[in-house]
Amino acid sequence: MSEEFVNKVAESGIITIDLEKYFPAEEIIVFDIKDYLFMGLILKEKDFRQALKELDNEKYQHKIVAVTCTADAIVPMWAYMLISSTLQPASKEIVFGTKNEVKTKLLIRNILQIRKEDFADKRVVIKGCGETPIPEEAYLEITNLLIPVVKSIMFGEPCSTVPIYKKKI
Repeated sequence: MSEEFVNKVAESGIITIDLEKYFPAEEIIVFDIKDYLFMGLILKEKDFRQALKELDNEKYQHKIVAVTCTADAIVPMWAYMLISSTLQPASKEIVFGTKNEVKTKLLIRNILQIRKEDFADKRVVIKGCGETPIPEEAYLEITNLLIPVVKSIMFGEPCSTVPIYKKKI
């Protein structure tokens, strides 16, 4: 006697969202202002302007640039504006923060661009395990985005989930 196996997970209509897919695909390169400080403390306007004029923009071509200062120095606001005006023609995007902070900012921005209408009255699982660690903010944002429209939200894998939210009938 042969029994036919039924994939109940596939038949359940559950939609899985893998947050890893929302990380930026482009390379992120760091522009650290500390490399342009006099004695590691002071940004001299004349020297800084000259260094930016001599900067090889090819390095930043079509890349996302994370602008940061890893030294404990006071950086005038105009310096960030000069960096942006120098890198903007070559780079894809310029964002303030460390490489990880920029990755997280762009991940959140990509999550917020999800068309929540596509998940109206659906059962959704937010994938919990993967190759890339997902920051906590991403789980907050996807939950906040989907709660107004979904039937339910779960965390984990479709075969083993933790219930998070269920719409009241």
